[in-house]
Amino acid sequence: MNKENTKRSIETLFRQQVKKDKKVKSAFLLVHSDKSGIRMRLAEGLSGGEPVHPDQPFYTASVGKIFTSTIVCMLVEQGKLRFEDPIGRYLDTGLMHKLLVVKGKDFSQSILVKHLLNHTSGLYDNFWPLLQKLLDKADPEMTPRKAVEWGKDNLRPYGAPGTRLHYADTNYHLLGMIIEHITERPFHQVLSDFIYEPLGMVHASMLGYSTPLEQAAHPTADFFLNGKKINDLPGYAQLDYAGGGVVAPMGDLLKFMKALVNHQLVSKSTLDQMQTGKRFLVFNEYGYGMMIFKGFPLIMPGKLSAWGHAGATGAFLFYNPRFEACLAGTFNESSWERKGVQFMFRVINKLSKHEQ
Repeated sequence: MNKENTKRSIETLFRQQVKKDKKVKSAFLLVHSDKSGIRMRLAEGLSGGEPVHPDQPFYTASVGKIFTSTIVCMLVEQGKLRFEDPIGRYLDTGLMHKLLVVKGKDFSQSILVKHLLNHTSGLYDNFWPLLQKLLDKADPEMTPRKAVEWGKDNLRPYGAPGTRLHYADTNYHLLGMIIEHITERPFHQVLSDFIYEPLGMVHASMLGYSTPLEQAAHPTADFFLNGKKINDLPGYAQLDYAGGGVVAPMGDLLKFMKALVNHQLVSKSTLDQMQTGKRFLVFNEYGYGMMIFKGFPLIMPGKLSAWGHAGATGAFLFYNPRFEACLAGTFNESSWERKGVQFMFRVINKLSKHEQ
């Protein structure tokens, strides 16, 4: 299939997918393959009553975890912390007190930085239970610390550190606080200082915390939880925090991914370490803030292999080595939490037809 036919096929797939799901109000898709020479930025639907635009910023949900983990890795390379450090070295005693108690045994001081990065800390996941509470009664006083402490008092942990992988936003709340302790700056400022400004991501920001270096021509697209708009839900941004607060247009996300792939942010050895994961699903591993999809016989062809991160709103940001392709986008709707990644694989499959 030639390049133009491949592009038309991807665009048709994208627009038809959005139009046939009434829950999806708007969606975005970037496909940038240097190897195939295919570069596309698409937008479909409405936000705030206006047609969405390919240059419009959108909320990336847990895609933000790869930004947080990259900052941690940058600090490691600067010699300011180590993956093997106990987190109690950077967090105050009040927060650490009985942070992780399993069957009467206190494992709080056994949690290491690497356990937070790859979700093997054993800590509870506070995000979904607290989000439900916010939906029932908004909390303008929510803070990341309050979210962690609420989980400590109300949720059961998964187990001892380093034993099993259980995805938990609590881990990334704590990483954000560790970053703030080391840098003596708010997390959103570190995000800008370490990543946005050096890479020229001038339209990127952090939900509820910061504004972009340059105002974009279009407002941030609305996003929804099962059809309910939650952009401005009081307390939501503070619950998200370092676990997923990145807001950016596709062009800025491409700048980040290219910089990561080309070792402009962290060295090759560190990037390799970020991609060394523990089994998450059948053909999915989780490294340091990174989902790694690998080929699996009869289920997933090797050509679909990719690394990056996905988010609860159907957001995704991945790199496919086979086609040297960056893929980014969102469906701005929580019912697409898994379907967003599945759609991305369908796009990669269409790229493979171009190669044939």
